[in-house]
Amino acid sequence: MLQRIQTVYLLVALLASAVLPYFFPLWKVDGKDFYFMSKLLYAALFGLSTALSLVSIISYKKRQHQFVLGRLNMILNLILLGLFVYRSLNLSGETPVVSEKGIGMFLPIISIVMLVLANKAIKKDEDLVKSVDRLR
Repeated sequence: MLQRIQTVYLLVALLASAVLPYFFPLWKVDGKDFYFMSKLLYAALFGLSTALSLVSIISYKKRQHQFVLGRLNMILNLILLGLFVYRSLNLSGETPVVSEKGIGMFLPIISIVMLVLANKAIKKDEDLVKSVDRLR
């Protein structure tokens, strides 16, 4: 059933990893915006996160599979966030180049929060189905 609340959460996570990185720069160096497409690693991780969210939305009949995909997507977004934090710590130490952080660095946080909420709703559905099966 696509009308469940976890589908909405997964759609927001999909939006945060597929569409929003095109609009929000990760950081600015010398007044030039640095988007995720500039580095292949960031583009690959955002693409993989998008694919995992999409597959998780499509596999709505298999709740356990959807739950596992959500966990993998959270781990992937934590890795992406770790790379951004590492890069920002190196970026702030640059003295000849003035740089500032962009809002795009926080997109994995939005995605992680939405994935946690989706997994919570998936777990609630799974518990409900198990309790109904016990009553039979």
